[in-house]
Amino acid sequence: MLDSLITSKTRLKLLIKFFSNPKNQGHLRGLADEFGESTNSIRKELNNLSDAGFLLKIADKNKIDYQANINHPFFSNIQDLIRKYLGLDKLLATVLERMGNVHEVALVGDYARGMDSGKIEVEITGFELNEEYLDTISDKLQDIIHKKVIFKIQDHITDPEALLLYQTQD
Repeated sequence: MLDSLITSKTRLKLLIKFFSNPKNQGHLRGLADEFGESTNSIRKELNNLSDAGFLLKIADKNKIDYQANINHPFFSNIQDLIRKYLGLDKLLATVLERMGNVHEVALVGDYARGMDSGKIEVEITGFELNEEYLDTISDKLQDIIHKKVIFKIQDHITDPEALLLYQTQD
């Protein structure tokens, strides 16, 4: 649905990259390789998003890295749109519904790095978790959000690039 509002596929890929996880960074050539697109189309969209203040440019030796501007007034709105587009809101609500005593839910893998690969990997920590429930909701979630969902129950979140979607208050 968001792809009908944002008609540039390159711009949508960049928004997913930078707004799904604000820790994500990228430079022109790396993004062109990652997306399989020309540097010209990436440069055009990076310039548009930077000029609008959505992305920050960070000079690093002889290259410029880009990342989301978390101080932009629309940052949280865009992040919410991207997370809804990816189906993370439905995923989180479904997991918390009947999982048990969930402590943390983290997005790992491609989507934590901002790559829309079609396979969402989620790590969950907690006590007395209902593992059978995860087996039943994986297929249901795939039908709802149109992405394959893989759940892993862990003692702690193992991926250093993980994007924490939920954490209980201690």
